[in-house]
Amino acid sequence: MSRTSPTGIIFAIKRYALHDGPDLRTTVFLKGCPLSCRWCHNPEGMRFGTEIHTVPGKCVGCGDCVPACPQNALRVDGVGIVRDHSECMICGTCAEICPSLAHECIGQRRTVNSVIAEIAKDAPFFEGTNGGVTFSGGEPLAQPEFLEALLRACGARGWHRAVDTSGLAAWDVLTRIAPHTDLFLFDLKHMDTAKHRTATGVDNALILDNARRLAHAGVVIRFRLPLIPGINDDDDNIEATGRFATSLPGVANIDVLPYHATARGKYQKLGLPYPGDAIPPSDPALVNRAVQRLQARGLSVRVGG
Repeated sequence: MSRTSPTGIIFAIKRYALHDGPDLRTTVFLKGCPLSCRWCHNPEGMRFGTEIHTVPGKCVGCGDCVPACPQNALRVDGVGIVRDHSECMICGTCAEICPSLAHECIGQRRTVNSVIAEIAKDAPFFEGTNGGVTFSGGEPLAQPEFLEALLRACGARGWHRAVDTSGLAAWDVLTRIAPHTDLFLFDLKHMDTAKHRTATGVDNALILDNARRLAHAGVVIRFRLPLIPGINDDDDNIEATGRFATSLPGVANIDVLPYHATARGKYQKLGLPYPGDAIPPSDPALVNRAVQRLQARGLSVRVGG
């Protein structure tokens, strides 16, 4: 770790989270992800770096942001405010001045101390339970120095620490993070390499190898299976997932996460096409079938995580 406290980019802090680890949690979302999952429910966290976005339909046409922009990157045309992204420095001035909140900064660069101060407001809810802090994303392992510093600071305060991850990171990153993590919430998106690449844009070899190495190192892991209709909910993949999980020492739990399309509004707000349009809702019968197959292998299964 550097001598100066590192900074990082987060895009949200969620309080009173009930599905991001044991008991009541505060979840900190770190921005940026090396995957591009077709069902991603946090599209605002996919890209690295701070972004500025103008929400369609929110602009009231006052034009106050145009002269206020230090880079002269904004202008008014027939459809509203137009941003020249080649000139925009993402300073956030337009977001600060906009009376209708049409301009939004996505992602904030924060210090470790400022994030810890936010988490500390919830600390009384952690006491006497397994509640605590979960670092999610995006992919939190993509900001390893910042994540390590946050985990160390949480550990110094006695807070339970979970990292919700895709598992895609160099092993030396995991060796830095694991000693300061009480629980890894580790996604298993698909066991077939080619199908994993099609669904997420990346290979799964490193992901599965990291899971093996963490388990053999005695790290506490709870696997999570996002169950996506037509992509990974077939019997072959469920069986392969169960075999893999039960082949590892110390692994007894898995969460099955049925697909939902509640993120559709986020994509619309960001002006992005929703990649999950062709994915049907999860069939409760198929979810139950997956649960039964995983339980038959001796795993403790929770639906919804």
